[in-house]
Amino acid sequence: MAPIAGELPVFTFATLRRSAALLALALLAPIALAQPAPERPPTAEAAALKKLLEQRFPGAPITNVSKTAYGGLYEALLEDRLIYTDAKASYILIGNLYDAASKRNLTEERQRKLNRVAWDQLPLDLAIKKVKGTGARKLAVFSDADCPFCARLENDLKSIDNVTIYTFLFPIDQLHPDAARKSRQIWCAPDRQKAWDAFFENGALPDNKGDCKDPIQATAALGQKLRVTATPTLVFADGSVIPGALPAQQLETEFANAEAELKKLAATKK
Repeated sequence: MAPIAGELPVFTFATLRRSAALLALALLAPIALAQPAPERPPTAEAAALKKLLEQRFPGAPITNVSKTAYGGLYEALLEDRLIYTDAKASYILIGNLYDAASKRNLTEERQRKLNRVAWDQLPLDLAIKKVKGTGARKLAVFSDADCPFCARLENDLKSIDNVTIYTFLFPIDQLHPDAARKSRQIWCAPDRQKAWDAFFENGALPDNKGDCKDPIQATAALGQKLRVTATPTLVFADGSVIPGALPAQQLETEFANAEAELKKLAATKK
C-alpha cells in the first residue's frame, strides 16, 4: 500500500479525557477516525473479558470484544483502536496482524469494518458538492484550505472521474490560523465549487467578506463526532474512513473496495 500523508492537529491528545493508562496506549499507535460499529451481544467469555479490560483501563470505552480465529487471541476496540489480548487480559498487543500466506493486513481490514460510518447519515448539505462525469461513485473529504496535503489530494483528484465529491470545510486553527477566514469566503461565493477549485489552482479567493451563514462550526462538531483528527480525511461510500492524501492509483483501489463492500452488504440484506 502506498504511503498516505496528512496533518494532525496539535490538540489531539490534550482534549482527550482518558486515564493515564489509556493515554499511554493511544500514543503507541495512530488514531482511528470513525465511530465504532454497533456492538453484537458478546459471549459469556467475551463479556467476562470486557469487564477485565474495563478494570485494566478505567474510564476507557471497551467495545466489540470477541475471540479471533487465530492464536487463541481475543480482539477488542479500546476507544477506536483494535487491540489483542488473552482471555484474562494479562497481556495487551497493539499493532498489525498479517496473514503470512496472503500478506493481508488482518488488523486493518477488521478495524475498517468495525469503524465504518453510516454514509446516509452524513449531513451532505454542509459540504461543497462537485460532480465529475456520471458522479456514480461517492467520496466525502474533510479538508483544510491551507493544508498542503489537502492540496496534494486535490491535484490527484483531477484524474479521478465519475465521482461525486463532498468537501467538508474543516480548518485547523492551531496549524492554519487563516484557514477559517478563507473557508468562509469560499463558502460565501456564488459558486462554491468553482471558488474551491480556483483557490487550489492559483490561490485566488472570492471577493467577499465571508460574512454569510457558514457550516464551519457544524462541520467541526461533525468531525469531533466522527473523531476526525487529520486533514485530509476521506470517507468512501461504504463508510470506510481513511486519513491522509491518497495518490490517484490508491484512490481508484479504495473506490473499487467500497463498491465491492456495498455489493456484499446489499446481498446480505436480501
